[in-house]
Amino acid sequence: EVFMRWAEMAAFTPVMRTHESNRPDESFQFYQSEKAVRHFALMVKRYIHLVPYLKALVREAILGGIPVQRPLFLHYEHDPNTRSIHDEYLYGPDLLIAPVHKSGLEHWRLYLPLGDTWVHLWSGKEHVGGSWIEVHAPMGDIPAFYRQGSPFAELFKGLPQ
Repeated sequence: EVFMRWAEMAAFTPVMRTHESNRPDESFQFYQSEKAVRHFALMVKRYIHLVPYLKALVREAILGGIPVQRPLFLHYEHDPNTRSIHDEYLYGPDLLIAPVHKSGLEHWRLYLPLGDTWVHLWSGKEHVGGSWIEVHAPMGDIPAFYRQGSPFAELFKGLPQ
């Protein structure tokens, strides 16, 4: 479960990799489970699908020094709720990721910053920012939202499911 949740998050980061063969006698290796192999393959497809967005973020980082992964308060400094949230992040300005980091859960509570409408990646449901919500988060469906009006909305809608 830890590996599979990690892979979900890694698909929404600048560098996606395994630690394959890193202490194989002590650590889980994705190839030890057919379920984990299928899951990892889907996460890799998602990562590859987002490469055009990642390239734009890297270009922005090079030109302006803004990191690819960002704390919520970087873009929502006037929303006091974003200052103390440490288990969510923005992947660029347009994707909000809230990784499930507790065992055995299929629902996750998260905060959507004030000032934007957020679209749940997997259901398409819109949520007004400035609120705490709970979403269904089964394995494979990391809580992820895109900012309504994003120039990358069509790319996000096409993520492999």
